[in-house]
Amino acid sequence: MSIVSAIVLFAVIWWMTFFIVLPLRNVTQGEDNNVEPGTHSSAPASFSFKKKARTTTLWAILAYIIIAGIILTGAIEVRDFDWFNRMGAPSLRPE
Repeated sequence: MSIVSAIVLFAVIWWMTFFIVLPLRNVTQGEDNNVEPGTHSSAPASFSFKKKARTTTLWAILAYIIIAGIILTGAIEVRDFDWFNRMGAPSLRPE
């Protein structure tokens, strides 16, 4: 895996993790009984991007280590997902 591939993989994992972490532990203004005029009651009462980014980064690093390890060791390859044998026979020469 080249350095560019590693950076792109981490960026994709980080954003996917961010969208998972974003709604967690979210308290709305309606639940807090403090709705600001002009906002919807489902708007967040207090949002800390720094806290969400920190949580996302920690989980993304863990996921990156696992996924990059699987890719680098070759434990799972693309050929493992070829259920209809469309890739043909595997090459016998070592690469």
